[in-house]
Amino acid sequence: MIRRELRRFLQMAVAFFLYSLGIYLGIHANVGLAPWDAFASGIASAVGTSYGVMNVATGLTVLLISVGIFKEKFGISTPLNTVLIGMGVDVIESWNLLPYLDHFFGGILMLLTGQFFICVGTVLYIPLAMGGGPRDSLMLALAKRFPKVRIGVVRGCIEGTVLFIGWLFGAKVGIGTVIAVFGIGTMLQLTCTLFHSDLKGVVHESCLDTLRRWRTEYLAEKTSAAR
Repeated sequence: MIRRELRRFLQMAVAFFLYSLGIYLGIHANVGLAPWDAFASGIASAVGTSYGVMNVATGLTVLLISVGIFKEKFGISTPLNTVLIGMGVDVIESWNLLPYLDHFFGGILMLLTGQFFICVGTVLYIPLAMGGGPRDSLMLALAKRFPKVRIGVVRGCIEGTVLFIGWLFGAKVGIGTVIAVFGIGTMLQLTCTLFHSDLKGVVHESCLDTLRRWRTEYLAEKTSAAR
């Protein structure tokens, strides 16, 4: 049991690193804010608070909606996703790997590459069934309520909606931001196909579910060893 769970957490760590790397590439592409960043930036300007405060508030609000209204599970990877991905971006940033690009087409290519890494990270950690991050939980909740709609389309609609709201509140939107809206949904659908992954069908465990499973499996192994 311990080895299996360690492998799962290692897979989760790799997924979150790829997710962080994707965000880092999107930032350094320098072709416009990501949709959720544009949303937080626009709302922050409208209410007179900082981007950082609004980014945290946005994540918590989306999580409350996903868990409280749509009844998505708050699993072990939910807080880990929230904390580790942000920390991962900071760590990669400290390595000074890449400059901010000033070439538009190079920036678009880097943006799309970053989105691919984000999607691979998503496809690696969600099937572990230990809970999704705030924004991924919202995506999964809506995808389950519209079973005939592809998950890539659901993701694209969410990104487009938050981008539009951010723009209404005065966020600066670049052409790369618009491309990101259409690119992320297409990229996610392509990645799911490549990995033969059905994210909609994953049944997540809550933190308590996971702890109970660990206890049951540990006692079963202990009993088996005693025999």
